[in-house]
Amino acid sequence: MAGGDLYTIEVANGARVESVQAKHVIVATGSKARHLPNVPVDNAAICDNEGALAFGAAPKRLGVIGAGVIGLELGSVWRRLGSEVTVLEALPVFLGACDEAVQKEAWKVFTKGQGLNIRLGVKIEKVTVRKTGVLVEYTDDKGLAQKLECDKLVVSVGRIPNTDGLGAVSVGLKVDERGFVEVDSHCRTNLPNVWAIGDVVRGPMLAHKAEDEGVMVAELIAGQKPHIDYDCIPWIIYTSPEIAWVGMTEQKAKADGLP
Repeated sequence: MAGGDLYTIEVANGARVESVQAKHVIVATGSKARHLPNVPVDNAAICDNEGALAFGAAPKRLGVIGAGVIGLELGSVWRRLGSEVTVLEALPVFLGACDEAVQKEAWKVFTKGQGLNIRLGVKIEKVTVRKTGVLVEYTDDKGLAQKLECDKLVVSVGRIPNTDGLGAVSVGLKVDERGFVEVDSHCRTNLPNVWAIGDVVRGPMLAHKAEDEGVMVAELIAGQKPHIDYDCIPWIIYTSPEIAWVGMTEQKAKADGLP
C-alpha cells in the first residue's frame, strides 16, 4: 500500500520500469503450459501446446502426451492435416469428466473414425531427442515396456497458473501449494481490494469463466451484488466434432444419490 489506500504496482517493460497506483487491483495473469520433469520442451522437437500451433508443416509421425482437452484438440487437428498421431494418456479412462455416453461416442469417433491411436494407462519412462526424431519409452497398461518413435512430440499435460514472479509472498497475498491465488466465491483475495480471476484461481481454466469473473468483480467494485453459479459453466472441447456439456453428469448425479 502507498499513499493511504492506494496500491503501487511496478511494471517492467524492458529496461523501463513504470509505477501504477490503484485503489483496486485485479490479478488476471492467466496460465502457462505444464511441463514434465526430465522432458525438456524446446518447441522444436518437443513442444508444448503453444509450440504445437507453430509447426511449419504437418509432421509424418506425431506423438502427444496427454489425452485431455488440449491434447485431443491438437492431436485431432494434426491428424486431419495428415499426421499419424499417437496419444499417450496416464489415466486408465478416456475423458473421465464427460458423461459416459459422450465418452463412448467420442472414443469411437476419434479412434475408429479419425484414426487417432490413443493408448490409456501408460507411464512415461524416458524421452530422448535423436537425429531421426523423438523416442518415447513408456510402460503400457499391462506393465510392458514399449517405445514410440515420432518426428515431433507434444507435451499436453495441463496448465499451471502464472503466479511465479508476482511477488505474492512479499505483499502477503495467499497462494496455495499449486500456485493458485486463494479467493472466496466473489474472487476476493485475503488482501483488501485485491481480486483474482481466471486461470490463476480455482475452477475450470476456461476463457468464458474468466470473463464472467471479470464482469462480476467489476460490478462488485461498482457497488452491485452479482454472483456466478459455477455449476452452470459450460465446458467445450474444440475437436471435430466439438464436444460440450453443462451441469452435472449422470454418473456424478448417481454418485451423489440424486434421482
